[in-house]
Amino acid sequence: MANSRKDAILQIAQTQIPEKQFDVKKAATEVFAENVFTDEVMKLRVPKDIYKKFKKSIEEGTPIEAHVADVIATAMKDWALEKGATHFTHLFFPMTGATAEKHDSFLVPIGEGKAIEQFSGKDLIKGEPDASSFPSGGIRATFEARGYTAWDPSSPAFIVETPNGATLTIPTVFWSYTGEALDKKTPLLRSQEAVSKQANRIFKLFGEKQERVVSNVGPEQEYFLIDKKLFLQRPDLIGAGRTLFGAPSEKGQQLDDHYFGAIKDRVIAFMQEVEYKAYKLGIPVKTRHNEVAPAQFEIAPIFEVSNISADHNVILMELLRKTADKYGFACLLHEKPFAGLNGNGKHNNRSISTLSGKNLMDPGDNPKENAMFLVFLTAVIRGVNKWAKLLRASVASAGNDHRLGANEAPPAIISIFLGDELTKVVEAIMEGKEIETPNGKSVMKLGITAIPEIPKDNTDRNRTSPFAFTGNKFEFRAVGSSADIAWPNTVINTIAAESLDVIVTQ
Repeated sequence: MANSRKDAILQIAQTQIPEKQFDVKKAATEVFAENVFTDEVMKLRVPKDIYKKFKKSIEEGTPIEAHVADVIATAMKDWALEKGATHFTHLFFPMTGATAEKHDSFLVPIGEGKAIEQFSGKDLIKGEPDASSFPSGGIRATFEARGYTAWDPSSPAFIVETPNGATLTIPTVFWSYTGEALDKKTPLLRSQEAVSKQANRIFKLFGEKQERVVSNVGPEQEYFLIDKKLFLQRPDLIGAGRTLFGAPSEKGQQLDDHYFGAIKDRVIAFMQEVEYKAYKLGIPVKTRHNEVAPAQFEIAPIFEVSNISADHNVILMELLRKTADKYGFACLLHEKPFAGLNGNGKHNNRSISTLSGKNLMDPGDNPKENAMFLVFLTAVIRGVNKWAKLLRASVASAGNDHRLGANEAPPAIISIFLGDELTKVVEAIMEGKEIETPNGKSVMKLGITAIPEIPKDNTDRNRTSPFAFTGNKFEFRAVGSSADIAWPNTVINTIAAESLDVIVTQ
C-alpha cells in the first residue's frame, strides 16, 4: 500500500489540466439559461393567448388546460430537437435523497419503415413510472406499484447534454396511485401554498394588496475535492464517504490558512467548468472560494424560488461529482468525511417575498417602524421555538449527525440569533416598552482616513447559531451538504405558515 500511495502521488504531481472544452471568453450572460426553456423562449414560440393562459395559471395556482399543454409541448419538442435532444425525461425527487428519471424517445413509428418525432401535452403533463421500488414511508404495500410524475410548470424544463446527444428534462412531482406524495417536491409546493395563503391574510389585516407570496432560497454548497488516485486507495471513503481508520493528516486546519486562500490552478479550472455548465442550465452561481478545511471548497448561487432552488441544488451536486472525475478529483459531499476537520454543511438562506419582488423579511432602514416585517419575523421565531424538534429532525441523517456539534458550528441544539438591534426591538415589544434604538445603520470608524465610511449591519454573522437572521433573511446552517433542501424548507415554510395563522386567528 505504501508503494502504491507513492506511485499515486507521483502520478498526481504530473497531472495535466484538461484542455478547455468551452469558450472561456464568452460572457456568462451569453450562455446563461442557454439550455433552459425559459419564459422568454416560450413567449417567442407559442401564440400570445396560450402564453397568457399559461402565465395566469402559474400566478393564480390553477391547473393548466389540456390544449394549452399541447401547444407548449409541441414548442418544447421543437426547441429540444434544435438542441440535439433525442429523448425526454420526467426528473423527480423521491425520498432516496437523489434524483430519478426514465428516458423516452421522441421517435414514434408510423409504418412503412418510417417514423416521426412526437411529444404531446399528455406526455408533458404526466408520466407513469414503476413506484414500487421507491421509499414510501410505509403508506402502501410493494404490490401497489403504480406511481405518477406530474409536470411542475413553475420550474422550467432544460436540456442535459451528454457525450452522444441530449435529453429534454422536465422537473416533476411524484405521487402514488392513491394520491400520497412519494417525493420531496410535492410537500415543498404545498408548503409554498400555505405560506402564500397565510401571508395574504396578514396583508388583509394591514390593508395591503393581495398577491402571491413565495419563499426564496439561496443554498451555499460545501464540498471536498480529493485526488481520485488517492481516493481509490481508501475503501472507507469509497464505501462510506468518510474515513473510518488510519492516521490523521500531518497538517489539518490548525493555521487557518486555507479559508479564502488562493485557489489552485486545477481546482479553479474545475470550478470554471462547473460554473459554465451551471450557467447553461440557468443556475445563478455567484460565489466560489476555499473553505476552512484543507481541500474543502464552496459554491453558492443567488436566491431563487424554493422549488426551483431545490431542483437546481440537486442538479449542481451532480455537476460537481461528474465534473470532478474529469479533472482527476473525487468530490465528497459527505457531511463529515474526515475526523478532526470541519465537515460540509449547506447554509440555507431563506426569505419570503411577493411575486412583485417585495422581500417580506427585509426590515428596511428602520426596523422599529416596520410592523409588517415584525409580524413575519415573529412568525418564524414562534415557529422555530414551538417546532424546534421537527426542524432538527428535518436535517437529521447519518452523515449530518456526525457533523452537528462535533467541535464545529453549528450545534445540534436549535436556537435563533437576531443580532443586538432586533433583539432589543423584540424584547421591548414583549415587555410593552418604548423601543429605543437608533434609526438606520451606524457607521464603523476604522481610524484610517483613506477608507470610506462603512455602514454597520444590524446583525452580526453569528457562526454558532444554527438559525440566524442575517439582514434580510434567515440562514439555517444545520442543513447537511448532501441533503435535498426541499424537506428543510418544507418544514420552515409550514411552521411559519402555522404561526401566521395563529397570529391572524388569535
